[in-house]
Order: sequence, then structure tokens, then C-alpha cells
Amino acid sequence: MNVKASPNARETILAAAKRAAQAHGYGGLNFRDIAQEVGIKAASIYYHFPSKADLGAAVARRYWEDTMKDLDNLTQSDGSSSTLRQYPGIFRRSLENANKLCLCSFMSAEYDDLPEPVKREVQTFADVNVAWLSKELIAAGIVPRKRSEERARAIFAAVAGAQLMARSRSDISLFDALIESYRTAGLLPT
Repeated sequence: MNVKASPNARETILAAAKRAAQAHGYGGLNFRDIAQEVGIKAASIYYHFPSKADLGAAVARRYWEDTMKDLDNLTQSDGSSSTLRQYPGIFRRSLENANKLCLCSFMSAEYDDLPEPVKREVQTFADVNVAWLSKELIAAGIVPRKRSEERARAIFAAVAGAQLMARSRSDISLFDALIESYRTAGLLPT
């Protein structure tokens, strides 16, 4: 099989692009840099992703799909209100990985400059998180259905904001302190 046509090459490109986007956002997706990291020619990336917008959308889509799997695993592993307590850990992992930021949070900050397909995938990331949080809040009996989406949006925004603050100071303990303060204030369950 041609190396540039290999499914493994596509996955390797996506992984390298994810690392670049988590460190530098959509603007950091540079075909030459990614090709150099992967060990292929930049032109080979175009075989899998005809444009930067295609690559950005694919990376963002994969990111929210992986996040959805992580959220489903949280629900399956516990099935109680403690799943909500574990939710911030998904964002914390990015900080643990060389002080990276959630890929879709980073891209959200670049929203005005994103191509439409990337915007849609970034919005889907937020929608996936809010839907999961809303479902878990209802299941845990924390809020009634009519208030669940509002509360879910507040939690999502607070956790993403805590990650942003912690990253700007390269201080994961700040993330932990902010999450604990959300619990103390009642935004997140204890």
C-alpha cells in the first residue's frame, strides 16, 4: 500500500494536527510542520485532507468524538452523580499534557477566523458537553429538566474557563482550586 494512502498515515496526521492545534489553535495547523513531525512530504497530507479547513474540521470532529466516548465511559463506569464530579478531569488532562488547552476551546477563541466546517465541529463539541451534562444533572436529581441546559452551559463555561486561566499561568493547581471553588459555591456537585 502507498504510504501516503495508508489509513495509519491519516491517523498519524490527525494526531500530529491535534497536538499542534492544542498548542497553537487552528492558526497553528501548518502542513509543513505536521509533515515534518510525521515524516512525510507536505504534499502527502493533501491526499487525506485537501485543505487546511478539511484538516481542521477533521481534527475538531475527532476531538469531540473522543470526548463523547470519554463522557460515555464516565457514565458507564459509575452511573451516579459522581460522574459529574469527574467531569472536570477531562479538561484537566489537557493541562497535564504539557499545559495544552482543550482543542475546541482554543479554536473557539479563533471563531471569527475559522472556516465554516471547522466552526460547526467546534460548536458540536460544546453541544456534546452541554447535552451530556444536562442528562447527568437530570439523572442525579440536581436540577429539573427545564433548568438542566442552563446549568449545563454554566458548568461547561466554568470548567473551560478554569482551564484557560490555569494554562495562562502554567499552573494546574489553579485549575484544581477553581474547580473546588465551583463545588463550594454549588455550581458543581460535591
